[in-house]
Amino acid sequence: MRFIQPKKQNLQKVNWALPDKTIAIVKHYAEYTGYSEEEVLSAFLENILDDPRFITYVENKRNNKRILKDLGLIADDLQASPEV
Repeated sequence: MRFIQPKKQNLQKVNWALPDKTIAIVKHYAEYTGYSEEEVLSAFLENILDDPRFITYVENKRNNKRILKDLGLIADDLQASPEV
């Protein structure tokens, strides 16, 4: 598990519909940890970057440089060989 890092992010409001159970989990976990619900979601969603299939998907996208920049990934983090 990754630990939550200090705040230094550009925040953006989103409007998502989530199941009641998911909202309750986040609410109670935030209460338990003392972090805000937004901080809890952000910390857990960062774990998506540990999914090797997702990284492979990004690597195989055409013109993936923008995606890599958006995700904060650098070439050394990727498993594929450099493009020729």
